[in-house]
Amino acid sequence: MVPETSDHLPSTHPLIGRDDPPPFAVLHEHGSAPALVICDHASRAFPRGMRRLGLPELPSWQHIAWDIGAGELARGLSNALDAPAVLAGYSRLIVDCNRRPDDPEAFRRESDGWTIPGNQALSEFERRVRLACFFDPYHEAIAAMLAGFRVREVVPLVISVHTFTPEMAGFQRPWHIGVLWDKDEPSARRLIDGLSAVDGLVVGDNEPYSGRHPSDYSIDHHAEAAGLPHVCIEVRQDQLESPAGTERWVRLLAKLLRELVEDPTLRRLRTTETSWRRANLR
Repeated sequence: MVPETSDHLPSTHPLIGRDDPPPFAVLHEHGSAPALVICDHASRAFPRGMRRLGLPELPSWQHIAWDIGAGELARGLSNALDAPAVLAGYSRLIVDCNRRPDDPEAFRRESDGWTIPGNQALSEFERRVRLACFFDPYHEAIAAMLAGFRVREVVPLVISVHTFTPEMAGFQRPWHIGVLWDKDEPSARRLIDGLSAVDGLVVGDNEPYSGRHPSDYSIDHHAEAAGLPHVCIEVRQDQLESPAGTERWVRLLAKLLRELVEDPTLRRLRTTETSWRRANLR
């Protein structure tokens, strides 16, 4: 499965022009690792016709538009693990792929002091069109990759990659990395323990955000609903400002994640096999 090129986008993507990128990217589709890397906020892109939702250029480069460095980190982990990956293709300001479609925060009207002009008066129809163009294709791609594992009777580890800004609302965040979790505590604890053993590393346990329901839609929808083992990673963005910094984190995380993938006591279903086979994954 590969993303459709912009030259062949169906009519269900009316907001995406012929010269715009596709709504998702798939990497290492046939990777050998029993794992799937996903990245909800990998891109700061806007379709040309949407004119950055009325924002000036500057905020489209800032953290309000994407998780800075997350896409490169996800690509690096996909390469290092030889694991397939699905990356969202557009800015979360168009629609946040890690929010429920009915969540008001899926179409943010304001973010970190910036008003989003193009989101101020969205009709229900406009919301549905955005979901059909950007949200649904991304989540359908994840579901298709997981269906491939299911057909092969392989239980994959789902790895969700995010980054966070060093400062929020005047608070300097001390964590270098956070592990967010809810249902799969064993996998989270194993990763937290491995990270905490690294000298000088400040590790957040459900910090700087919580992984508890209803947060973290993608993990809830694709992993928890099917009982799949999973981890959600948040790396502080200043750790990824250089290629060397990104490579450092790729090496460290790939080593620890490989240990999780290779441990049969962790990479097992958190529900019955029947539930995994019948999982209603979009």
